[in-house]
Amino acid sequence: MQRKILIAIDGPSGAGKSTLAKAIAEKLDIMHLDTGALFRALGYAALQRGFDTQSSEQAAELVKKVELGIKFEGKNQKVLINGEDVSPYIRTEEVSIAASNISVHPVIRNYILLQERQLAERESFVLDGRDIGTVVLPNADVKVFLTASPQVRAKRRLNDLIKAGDQNAKYEQVLLDIKKRDHQDSNRETAPTKMADDAILIDSSNLTIEDTIAQVVALVEQIERI
Repeated sequence: MQRKILIAIDGPSGAGKSTLAKAIAEKLDIMHLDTGALFRALGYAALQRGFDTQSSEQAAELVKKVELGIKFEGKNQKVLINGEDVSPYIRTEEVSIAASNISVHPVIRNYILLQERQLAERESFVLDGRDIGTVVLPNADVKVFLTASPQVRAKRRLNDLIKAGDQNAKYEQVLLDIKKRDHQDSNRETAPTKMADDAILIDSSNLTIEDTIAQVVALVEQIERI
């Protein structure tokens, strides 16, 4: 990269944001911040402590009791709760739902927002999430809204769960969970999932990951030429 650049990739659950962001970061030799992992880590922490993830009061109590940390080993991101790496435990459907529940609370979003912006100030980053281009980095150089049909996203998520060792995962339940999370994420009062006015829409339902990467790299190259 010739200069510092910030790339925001937003979209619904299961759209492949993290996969795309990691690939773009590797292609451009810059850092990747998986912001969803931060919410998942706090969701996991809430479940482990028996907190009600839908309670704003308990969400406020959670951020007082736990310290969320982000550590990079090379370019490999790990998320920590009170110094413990919880990255291996945050990719279950139970944690996914907890993360969605907890993300509606302003105290949680503000807590994570501060860390996201502090990291982005330091160097070039690709950030993926649901409100990166609209809230976290409204001045990002490149904004992409990545989506796919619920059915395609459910198949992708199911494959991820099976690869992670969840042999009991069922397509019908995963699809139901995705539709539920879509509704919850797009209708919450604080930072709902929506496409920024200046974002580029990419529907990856019928695209390979290579096709999607090529589209985003082309957008970055346009910025580089300006």
